[in-house]
Amino acid sequence: MEHIALYRAWRPQSFRDMVGQRHIIQTLQNAIREQRVSHAYLFSGPRGTGKTSAAKILAKAVNCENGSAEEPCNECEACKRITSGAVMDVQEIDAASNRGVEEIRDLREKVKYAPTEVRRKVYIIDEVHMLTTEAFNALLKTLEEPPAHVMFILATTEPHKLPATIISRCQRFDFRRVSLEEQSERLERICLEEGITAEPSALQYISRLSDGGMRDALSILDQIASFTGGKVSYQQVMDMTGGIPSEQFGRLAAAIKQGDAGLVLQMVEQFMQEGKSADKCMENLLYYFRDLLMIKMVPGADKLTDRVLNPADFKEMAEAFSKEELFRMIDTLNRYQSEMKYASQPQTLFEVALLKICGIPQGGDAAVEQGTSAGRSADADELNRLKQQVVSLEKKLERILQKGVPAAEGRDASKPTRTPAPKMASTAKKPQHMDQYVAAKTGEPFLNVQRQWGQILQSVKEEKVTVHAWFVDGEPVSVWEDNVLVAFKNNIHRETTEKPANKQVIEGVLESQLGNPYRLVTMMLRDWSDAVEGAGKPPAEELKLEHEEAEASGEKPWIDEAIQLFGEDLVVIKD
Repeated sequence: MEHIALYRAWRPQSFRDMVGQRHIIQTLQNAIREQRVSHAYLFSGPRGTGKTSAAKILAKAVNCENGSAEEPCNECEACKRITSGAVMDVQEIDAASNRGVEEIRDLREKVKYAPTEVRRKVYIIDEVHMLTTEAFNALLKTLEEPPAHVMFILATTEPHKLPATIISRCQRFDFRRVSLEEQSERLERICLEEGITAEPSALQYISRLSDGGMRDALSILDQIASFTGGKVSYQQVMDMTGGIPSEQFGRLAAAIKQGDAGLVLQMVEQFMQEGKSADKCMENLLYYFRDLLMIKMVPGADKLTDRVLNPADFKEMAEAFSKEELFRMIDTLNRYQSEMKYASQPQTLFEVALLKICGIPQGGDAAVEQGTSAGRSADADELNRLKQQVVSLEKKLERILQKGVPAAEGRDASKPTRTPAPKMASTAKKPQHMDQYVAAKTGEPFLNVQRQWGQILQSVKEEKVTVHAWFVDGEPVSVWEDNVLVAFKNNIHRETTEKPANKQVIEGVLESQLGNPYRLVTMMLRDWSDAVEGAGKPPAEELKLEHEEAEASGEKPWIDEAIQLFGEDLVVIKD
């Protein structure tokens, strides 16, 4: 018997076939029964959880020739043709490849006409978050005043990328990941009816690998059953998916605990000889330590673990590590995993990561106490070093005071003067009206921009990814009148963003997202922090005036500069 395309064979054809979305199905069935179906729905959730399947079932239910019912009959001509995709009035549109405004305008023209084959036109737009801003605006017009014979079903895995104006015009249903038990039960049923022999541990592991997506679970089962002739074992699942049994990770964790770097490297080489990839090993090891942490911190954590099938067998290993050790190991592995995506030699990085966590202090609370003592010692050394620097600065300042500063009237006015004190201020430009920006930093216009900032960044990325690469370094800090003030950590990023062509792209996105034209104003984040901290202090012009008056009266303003540089506690003035 051939085990091909299990997902197509077991794809839900009615609401009762769906797994794990009981509340959503109940709500839709009630709406159909009471004839209160909405004109627009938004189905959001992880991949493979039934969003598109539910959309097609809903399209059949409202167009079934036997009348609108909680379940489509799947026997009439309309149900059969919708299932096969042969009804022009029920269209499934992939927004990833039809994301432009022209495609949506074409759709707007078509919705005006009454359906010709079934009672109601249904447009299923998959991955709707891929539409451009202009396409969303065009779709919005149709969602505001849809014809009575039209229904829209929008499906997406990233609802946060949709404009709020679109979401507010739809009934939203959030599909959840299918639970481990529900997936395992469905896989057992499929194996029974398809004549597949599978070990329970193998099906359980497949369910864990699918991350709550029924479609992924069926694809994995289909692949393994086809290769093995309908006999699926736990070891075969491990071999074909690149997984590593928890027992092997247990031995690796024991070697890490002992700090045996040689054994760790030897085990990595063994993994590579078995055909495992370094990035997959890193991913599975992260899961393993995460599961150890769950077992250690949460009683009865068998349902919270991702790769450990028998948590009780690993309690001893969980007890061997302290919570602090596991936290630091997970953090280290996560950082190296991010770097592995761009590494030409991922195995080397994997080995370095393991050697790194081999060097993490062992011994639980004792190690933490030792670390605390070491930290105190380091703090003491740092304090002594700072004291020495202060003494050195005091000596330099004393030499400056002894030498004195030339009087203003003794200088040649034609020659440029040189300020002896180093300048600590930022060389980046600062915008005018800083007081107004600081005062407006908590106003409603700024809060509105802050709420939409994620969508603004995404829109800039869609318009021009190179501009987004520089602009993402900034963060909005204030909105005053028609100016959006963005503060940057890196001056190169700020300067590149300020280039006219790049600035034009950003300001165009601001206008389309916020509904009004806005001007982009930039500054450095450190200067903004100084401005906020200095709010309420005398303005710069007043300080300058005081400085000039003091100089005219014979006072020495460079003493004030020294105090600003070193602080009052470190400056001693001697006549």
